[in-house]
Amino acid sequence: MISTFELFKIGIGPSSSHTVGPMKAAAAFAAGLVSREEIERVARVKIELFGSLAWTGRGHGTDKAVVLGVSGKLPETIDPEDVDRIVEEVRRTGRIRLAGLRAIPFDFANDLILDMETQPSVHPNTLALTAFDDGGTAICHERWCSVGGGFVVREEVVGVATASDDVVVPHPFRSGKQLLDIGEQTGLSIARIVGANEGAALSAEEIDQRLDRIILVMMECIDRGMQQEGILPGGLNVKRRAPSLYRRLTAAAQSNSRPQHEIMDWVSLYAIAVNEENASGSRVVTAPTNGAAGIIPATLRYFRDHCPEATPELMRTFLLTAAAVGALFKMNASISGAEVGCQGEVGSACSMAAAGLAAVLGGTNAQIENAAEIGMEHHLGMTCDPIGGLVQVPCIERNAFGAIKAISAASLALQGDGTHIVSLDKVIATMRATGQDMQSKYKETSQGGLAVNLAEC
Repeated sequence: MISTFELFKIGIGPSSSHTVGPMKAAAAFAAGLVSREEIERVARVKIELFGSLAWTGRGHGTDKAVVLGVSGKLPETIDPEDVDRIVEEVRRTGRIRLAGLRAIPFDFANDLILDMETQPSVHPNTLALTAFDDGGTAICHERWCSVGGGFVVREEVVGVATASDDVVVPHPFRSGKQLLDIGEQTGLSIARIVGANEGAALSAEEIDQRLDRIILVMMECIDRGMQQEGILPGGLNVKRRAPSLYRRLTAAAQSNSRPQHEIMDWVSLYAIAVNEENASGSRVVTAPTNGAAGIIPATLRYFRDHCPEATPELMRTFLLTAAAVGALFKMNASISGAEVGCQGEVGSACSMAAAGLAAVLGGTNAQIENAAEIGMEHHLGMTCDPIGGLVQVPCIERNAFGAIKAISAASLALQGDGTHIVSLDKVIATMRATGQDMQSKYKETSQGGLAVNLAEC
């Protein structure tokens, strides 16, 4: 089973598959050299980025991420304020501290290659790392794939079932139908099913502490984003909008004439605040990806600040329920924009948020499953076409609309009894098939869609 805490990971922006994943893979490579006692033999490290990692590598910060990873840094612990300083020091000195332990020469021009010609055969997000001795002989060569949401695996085991020593969970499920059947048989809500599975490895107190930590980082990210002025990095000169939106909405709250759609503006603000923080490389929660990191926090903030039912316990219920749906997408399709387009990122996040909100507003398991299905059904076919390879346009606004759709999906599902035509399993399978049919230029390459048509607008 995929854990709640694998889907919700604390890290840095701007991309889970292009920043968080490559950093983790590079750090694992460096750690392996240490554990095998090979680090003292290493005279040079070469890093190659292929496919989507090469095409949008600089815009997504992949070049910086792999340098940080080889230096022994991890996305969940690095201070975002240190990122540029560390990378610039490597560039200035021409030396990198391998695993943070041993300085070796490093030349950005020759040791960090963005290969935009070679097509990776296994996964579009592929990187290769090679360590050489002082005679130029390869000591270690590894190929890793960043498969979405910060998950990384060695290339040779992508899609291969492997033996696992994971804790056996009491309620394993691999489909929405199985999840609903477990609920029917046990009388448990989806959140309690997931909670019981997490309880196979963690105490109830540890689960609550971890969930509360995730919620705290999400809410702090919104708060921080509503205050930060300026221009987002990358060259598009995108001005941060969240602070001005916050000021206008706060001022309007004192007015006697308030538009009926005001609540949508608040939800949009919450999502935009998170994704502007993500675009700036700040601390965010991968939920389930960085490109879609604003949808679940925005929907959760809507529940916290605008729904009288909100309690800390129900906010945990929200995340546990959302995690069940996210696990289904991860196991049966993909949450990688490079693999299935933005439907796998914004669509999955909307589906997860809709399920979480339906749960905390009193929905049955069937209504929750219906909300999740609605959330994805109306994102089918969405391409991933970031302008300039940056997680800014159209990504930031897509998160705002994804959050609004999640609220609408939950509300619509709660008006029914859970009976509907298309099951969540069917819509997940459709998303996967649609992603397979989608041309590669529309899957996080910046070679199609808005990314190439901006000049004509």
